[in-house]
Amino acid sequence: MRNLVEWGKLPVLKVGRKVLIKSDILEKFMEVNEGKDLRDKNDVKTVTRKSAV
Repeated sequence: MRNLVEWGKLPVLKVGRKVLIKSDILEKFMEVNEGKDLRDKNDVKTVTRKSAV
């Protein structure tokens, strides 16, 4: 998960030291990247807040 956030593939909300991932964004990310190798930066599709709406 940390790599996905660092790579900009998964948008997060930062509140102080906490990093929050909205459930609708996480669901969309899982749907878009189903069956992909999440350890490979080039294989993972980026999800944005706009695409999750």
